[in-house]
Amino acid sequence: MRRAPSWPRSPPGFPATEVDGDYYWDGGIVSNTPLAPTVRRLRLRPSQAFSYQPGQFLNLRAPNGHTRSYSLASLPQRDPDLELHIRRMENGVVSGWVFEQAQPGDRVEISGPFGRNFYVPGRPDQPMLMIGTGTGLAPLVGILRDALRRGHKAPIRLYHGTRHQEALYLDGVLREVANRQPNLRYFGCVSGDRGANRLRQGRANALAFADLASLAGWRVFLSGNPQMVHATRKSAYLAGAALADIHADPF
Repeated sequence: MRRAPSWPRSPPGFPATEVDGDYYWDGGIVSNTPLAPTVRRLRLRPSQAFSYQPGQFLNLRAPNGHTRSYSLASLPQRDPDLELHIRRMENGVVSGWVFEQAQPGDRVEISGPFGRNFYVPGRPDQPMLMIGTGTGLAPLVGILRDALRRGHKAPIRLYHGTRHQEALYLDGVLREVANRQPNLRYFGCVSGDRGANRLRQGRANALAFADLASLAGWRVFLSGNPQMVHATRKSAYLAGAALADIHADPF
């Protein structure tokens, strides 16, 4: 679980419960739907208003008492519920509960939001590079939606990397969005399957740097596998991106 700074007290207006130094409050499952064989979209509705930035993450405490961190793909200005993308982990005590037991109406506890991986308005002409692996796509979806909502004009390139084609769980949706948005280019990248139709072959970060020789002046968002995130953050800096413009969320 990503460690988040604990609230110094119960957040104002929230009847929260303290667990191991973090404050949690009540929420309910609205829907639990498959996006891919190993990915579920979980929509939650907090019992009270929940203020967050798209791309931040929350801590989810399941009824079995275990807690895990998940990024937010939802957009507070347009979505009534919080949207999480949860990948089935081997022996995962929370993801296993989501896949095998969680039903609409079930109660959960949430804490947050946390993290600084989100879109900051004010530079609509700055190009953006977004690279995510697995369900690291979730925060990038939130950030992308927020940028487009705010009228970001500069080119946006989004690379989603997985080993197998079936794990590109929003491939069709993102292709449709890219077809409607002239400044957005989306690339589904697979490193395991060969000959996959319409997809790029190779690792998402390697393909991105093959396409873009220089990142001087670019804003960069990275999310997913920690090894990929840390290595790509260094590569982005060496390619000319300013450290202040590189936003990373490894998990």
